[in-house]
Amino acid sequence: MADRSYSESALVQFSERLTNSAAFGTLFREGMDLVEETAAYLDGDGRTEAKALERSVSLTYATESMRLTTRLMQLASWLLLHRAVKEGEMTLSQANREKTKVKLTAADPGPEDMIAKLPQQLQDLITRSMNLQSRVRRLDITIHATPAERAPIGNPLVPQLNRLKAAFEQ
Repeated sequence: MADRSYSESALVQFSERLTNSAAFGTLFREGMDLVEETAAYLDGDGRTEAKALERSVSLTYATESMRLTTRLMQLASWLLLHRAVKEGEMTLSQANREKTKVKLTAADPGPEDMIAKLPQQLQDLITRSMNLQSRVRRLDITIHATPAERAPIGNPLVPQLNRLKAAFEQ
C-alpha cells in the first residue's frame, strides 16, 4: 500500500461545499416559506387576533411579533447570503465578511409564561423560527469554522487510544 500524504490545501473542504447540498436547499426553502407565512399571518389573521387580546397580552403580542420578524429577517439575510455563494455570485470568504452584519442570536423570545398567552398560530411561528435559527446557527458554525477549529486530519481514535495506553502504563 502506497503511503499517501496530502497537504491541507489539496483536500476538499466539506464546509465550502455545504451551500451546494440538498440540505442547504431544503433549509433555504423552509426559511423563505416561513418568512412568507409569517408575513401573511401578521398582516391577516394575526392582526385580527391581536385586536381581541387583553391589553397586557396585546403588548406581549406586539413585542413577540417584532422579535419574530427581526429573527426571520436576520435568518433570511443569512440564507440569501449563502445562496449567493451557491450561485457563484460571491465567494465563501466574501460571505464570511458580510455575515458579520447578520445577527444569528437576534431577538430570542420572551418568557414562556407570556408566550403561552399568545394566539396558538403565533406561538407555532415563534417555535418554528427558533428551530430554524438553531439549524442555521449549526450550519453557520460548520461552514465558517477556521481551519484551526476543524477536526485534525487523521485517526480520531488515536487520542482515546493514547489515554488508554497512559492509564494502563501506570
